[in-house]
Amino acid sequence: MTAERRAVGGPDAASRRATGEPGGTAEPGGIAERLAAVARRLGLACERAGAAPRDVRFVAVSKFHGTPALTAALEAGHRHYGESRVQEARRKWPPLQERYPGTRLHLIGPLQTNKAAAAVGTFDVLHSLDRPRLAAALATAMERTGRRPDCFVQVNTGGEAHKSGVPAAEADAFVKECVGTYGLPVVGLMCIPPYGGDPRPHFRLLRALAAEQGLRQLSMGMSADFETAVAEGATTVRVGEAVFGPRPRP
Repeated sequence: MTAERRAVGGPDAASRRATGEPGGTAEPGGIAERLAAVARRLGLACERAGAAPRDVRFVAVSKFHGTPALTAALEAGHRHYGESRVQEARRKWPPLQERYPGTRLHLIGPLQTNKAAAAVGTFDVLHSLDRPRLAAALATAMERTGRRPDCFVQVNTGGEAHKSGVPAAEADAFVKECVGTYGLPVVGLMCIPPYGGDPRPHFRLLRALAAEQGLRQLSMGMSADFETAVAEGATTVRVGEAVFGPRPRP
């Protein structure tokens, strides 16, 4: 999802990072304090934007982090977490969800069509709906299971060839197809601005597209720019490094 920094470590550490097993991530000490610091910054950003803090969801991006770090965040009372891989989430989250009721999982990474059913069964919110084949697969899985996770359509606001997301010019038609043809519960739009540039034009474009489609929710803003995103109308921010530290890679 983002341009993250590569962590150091030997093969065993890399294996633990890939599976979400304990020991492959940052030390849990200080996570509660960092969560509180982000919450304070978010509250101030909401105050400046004239938004109620309760109306802006704070998703802690926990991908590649293991049980000790997640437990520290859960013990601090946080309940919304973002993962980018279906299999990783299915391995590490069920026992934690049983222990900490009310925990909600957000899929924030690209979703392969053949994992649509598993995603529907695992996640409460899907942030990366971006093509008709995936919409059809999700609709089938929702009909079969009865589960209907909220869906965000991902928009490639920067027109980047390497990045997932429907082109901005096609967003309106795709949202209508998702809702009208497939009956999906589309609640809003998501974007990831190009790395290193000014994110504000991308946030403003996403907000305008959502308004045209009558969608009220905007999933935008990460550790480096979530305050700017709130100023531009974000209703969900996805913050990882500011909570857990530099994200390890498998």
